[in-house]
Amino acid sequence: MDKQLKVAIFQMDIVWENPTENCRKVAEWIEREAGDADLVVLPEMFATGFSMNPASIAQEMDGQIVTAIRDLAVSSGKAIITSIAIHDHIRRTEPEMGYFNRLFFFAPDGVWLTYNKRHLFRMGGEHEKYVGGNSRQIIHYKGFRICPLICYDLRFPVFSRNRQDYDVLVYVACWPESRRYAWSTLLRARAIENQAYVIGVNRCGTEPKNIYSGDSAILDYLGQPLAEATPSVECMASATLSLEALETFRKGFPAHLDADSYALTEE
Repeated sequence: MDKQLKVAIFQMDIVWENPTENCRKVAEWIEREAGDADLVVLPEMFATGFSMNPASIAQEMDGQIVTAIRDLAVSSGKAIITSIAIHDHIRRTEPEMGYFNRLFFFAPDGVWLTYNKRHLFRMGGEHEKYVGGNSRQIIHYKGFRICPLICYDLRFPVFSRNRQDYDVLVYVACWPESRRYAWSTLLRARAIENQAYVIGVNRCGTEPKNIYSGDSAILDYLGQPLAEATPSVECMASATLSLEALETFRKGFPAHLDADSYALTEE
C-alpha cells in the first residue's frame, strides 16, 4: 500500500520580533487553512524574523514559542517544522555563545526533535551571534524519512547529499527577494541531484533590512512543482507526496549507485 504524506506550507509575513502575534497568526492559519495535512512547514525563525538580536528574542527550551507550537501540534494533530532562536544553557561555553538558530520537528504526540543550523549566514553576521551545529537530523514520520535544514544550508550540496537516508528534504528560510533566483534554482537542483522531494518554505513581506518574495514550493524528485505559493503574498499551499512514486522512480533511474563517497569533518 502506498504511503502518502499530506504537506501544507505557510508562506508567512512575519511580524518583526513579535512572538505573541506570530504564534497567534500561525494557530489561526493552521485551523483555517491546513485541512487534513499531516505536516505543516513554517519559515525560518517564524516567531521573530531573522533577527541578529538574540539577547532580545531568544527563548529557553521551555519558553513561550516552543510551548505554543508544541501544544499546537498536539491540538491540531499535525506535525510542525520551523526554526526558533533558542538560548541553551547546556551548550553554552561563553556568555555570548549560548544562542542557536534551532530547527524543531514537533510531532502530534508532543515529542520534538531538533537540528541546529550548521551553515550560519556570514554576510548577515549570523556566525557572530549564533552557534552552528555539526550534524543532520533524519526524522521518521508517516513512513517517510525527512531531512530538515535551514536557509543558507541550501547553498552547500555536500551537507545536503542524500546517502539514501531520506525521502524528503525540507528547507525553512528567510531568503531575501534580491536572491530569489538562486533560491528557486537551488531548490530544484537539490531535488534532482538527491532524487528526493524538496519542500522550501520562505517568508514574504518586509523587515528592517530586507524584502522577501517567498517563492515557497513543494517539488517532486524531478524538481517539478507539486505546489507553489504566490510570490510576495502571505498564503498556504499544499500537496500530497507519494512514497511509491518516489521508490519507483529511484528503481528505474538509480543514479545513487554511481554517487561518490565522502566524509564530513567537524570544524
